[in-house]
Amino acid sequence: MQQEYKMMSESEVTVSELMKPANSNFSGKIHGGYILGLMDQIAYASAAKYSNAYCVTASVNRVNFCYPVSVGDLLTLKARINYAGSSSMVIGMRVESENLKTGAINHCNSSYFTMVAVDENGKPTKVPGLILKDQEDVRRFAKSVKRQALTKERDREFSQEDFTIQPYLEQLKDYNVMIDVPLQ
Repeated sequence: MQQEYKMMSESEVTVSELMKPANSNFSGKIHGGYILGLMDQIAYASAAKYSNAYCVTASVNRVNFCYPVSVGDLLTLKARINYAGSSSMVIGMRVESENLKTGAINHCNSSYFTMVAVDENGKPTKVPGLILKDQEDVRRFAKSVKRQALTKERDREFSQEDFTIQPYLEQLKDYNVMIDVPLQ
């Protein structure tokens, strides 16, 4: 029987991996795609741990590569749930690299993965609600709600069916574009 509510801490996953040359480019930096693949795996583990269900990645929001990761660094990925809907979860991710020679730790990446719990037929299934224990839990949850609302608003504003070019023509003159669109 699934719990009705769980704490954010029940989804925490931390994994560390030594970065090897096989996943690097010619300058000895680890490929962003490799790191993103690791992030997806850890987001899955966090979501599955929380929901006790198989989970699929629905979207990845705002992947910012802040600091390069070098061969020989110890990469640590930290994930935990920030939001629970009826079947979806937003997993917050922080990636840090540690230079094992100097001990220097750098924040390399942060991201938000939306994961959906699915049943054996691949249909969305209910996940436990969240118990918010402190101000940080409330901040994370509220930030996820706001991010979702802004995404829906942006999708509506720029939908192919309803997009109106006129309000943007003046704004775009300040950018590195030449507007050569026939106006109707």
